[in-house]
Amino acid sequence: MTELGREAHFVQSLERGLAVIRAFDANHPELTLSEVARICDLTRAAARRFLLTLTDLGYVRTDGRLFSLTPRVLELGYAYLSSISLPEVAEPHLERLVAQVRESSSVCVLDGDDVVYVARVPTSRIMTVAINVGTRFPAHATSMGRVLLAHLTDEQMDSYLSRAKLNRLTARTITTADGLRAELRRVRAQGYAIVDQELEEGLRSVAAPIRDRTGAVVAAANISVHASRNSVESIRRDLLPHLLSTVAQINADLHIASPKSHRTGA
Repeated sequence: MTELGREAHFVQSLERGLAVIRAFDANHPELTLSEVARICDLTRAAARRFLLTLTDLGYVRTDGRLFSLTPRVLELGYAYLSSISLPEVAEPHLERLVAQVRESSSVCVLDGDDVVYVARVPTSRIMTVAINVGTRFPAHATSMGRVLLAHLTDEQMDSYLSRAKLNRLTARTITTADGLRAELRRVRAQGYAIVDQELEEGLRSVAAPIRDRTGAVVAAANISVHASRNSVESIRRDLLPHLLSTVAQINADLHIASPKSHRTGA
């Protein structure tokens, strides 16, 4: 290990280059050199080198003052998505589910302390933030995140709860390790999670686990609704059975797929 606690093979310049790409998001689609340097904790000279290199490679464009990502960055995510068939397997089932319940449905995997959307069939937009494939949310405040966290090993859960920032996103968000641990135990025991306006006011969701052929939980699927249309009880009574049926169908398809086809990498 190096003195910074990293392996000798660690390439810091690659880490910094990826950080520059991640600096751009829905709230910051265009950034100046100074803004990139500040967000990534780089000197202006270093930020300039990274940005100009990414421009030369076609991942960033600039008008001389502002920098923004180009569609070519989608290649980075597509390389991952094209190596798995989980979205391909899940989407037809999500489409049938959405047609039945007339609410949006998604599939997520766990990536670090976040969930990442890998498939989505929307109806109307019910969040202030648009959700697309690749969208990330903190796992602790989402129904799919709760399902995925609930199926970690005890050691993995202890590690997560010791490091995760359980930020308060609404007045209802669980923000203590003990409170979240108790909720995760309940989720694991009942086989699903319902989250009531913890990620965003007015948003409720229910999620269930997706399992591979070994029975391991590799992803989660959900139904998300506006709180004005569905109470927690109506979600449990009217939507949960449809979701569990859909997840069972996805699981069955994954079980007969080749091992490569449902590799998630997260």
